[in-house]
Amino acid sequence: MTELTLTHFLILGAFLFACGVLCIATKRNAIGMLMGVELVLNAANVNFVALARYSPTFQLEGQIFALMVVVLAAGEAAVALAIILNFYNNHATVDVDKAEDLKG
Repeated sequence: MTELTLTHFLILGAFLFACGVLCIATKRNAIGMLMGVELVLNAANVNFVALARYSPTFQLEGQIFALMVVVLAAGEAAVALAIILNFYNNHATVDVDKAEDLKG
């Protein structure tokens, strides 16, 4: 059995990031785009924790950065869902192409 190395975790992070960017680019509804953003943030968390595990100088900082990203993602999700619900109440859809009247 092979041991998991830093490369394995970085590949996982890159895969999650690519899935998140693909989800953001292809989804038409706001909930799907929000899920893509969460995948991108989780990819960053995987990289932070992996680097904290395998780096001699980046021990506690990686864990702290990952915790900050989780807090940021929770706040972002709460605000984004509130905006999405308000948009749905006004327009009866969550399709981002229908949001033409939101332009400034």
